[in-house]
Amino acid sequence: MVTDIKALDKYPFCGHAVIMGKKKKEWQNDAYVLKLFDKKRLTARRRYKIFVQKGIQDGKRPELTGGGLIRSSGGWSVIKSLRRANIHFKSDERVLGDSDFVERVLKAADEFLERKYQLKSQGYDIDKLADRVAEIFSIKPEEIFQPGKQPVKVKARSLLCYWAVRELGFTMADLAPKLNISQPAVSMSARRGERIASENGYSLMDE
Repeated sequence: MVTDIKALDKYPFCGHAVIMGKKKKEWQNDAYVLKLFDKKRLTARRRYKIFVQKGIQDGKRPELTGGGLIRSSGGWSVIKSLRRANIHFKSDERVLGDSDFVERVLKAADEFLERKYQLKSQGYDIDKLADRVAEIFSIKPEEIFQPGKQPVKVKARSLLCYWAVRELGFTMADLAPKLNISQPAVSMSARRGERIASENGYSLMDE
């Protein structure tokens, strides 16, 4: 992403630029890092920069890449080898922390993931979702995707957005072009759909 240490000093999407005093982020505690190198900020920044430069020479270290479970397993190269052998770890590179923390986060997500994959295994996609919503509101599925502010269309579109996001894991970006509305409108529709489902006791699968 950056070509050298000078570019890194100004790169806005990591904490290094803040520690070097080139950027300002109120939420970042640069003082905590700097005090590890010296009590005086200028000296601390100079020593910190030398420390980083020496680290660059070591290159990319796989064991420091990814979430806690990735690191504790020996890095991405090990995980990839296990996957080729059809052995899968429950891990996610977006989750930072030690292995116990990553396990807790993933465990909390299990219910949602299991539900999502259960629905997909039963053939639920955006079209089958539209069929279910259309059945509830006694309209044709294609009407849900047509523009219009008729109350029944708004309710149907809202419920579809809610179930698509909550049950099937669609993103706002996925849904916006399908419904020909903006991402903020998808977000508002999903919130409205949640209320509609709760108030009327609607469920995606007719249980």
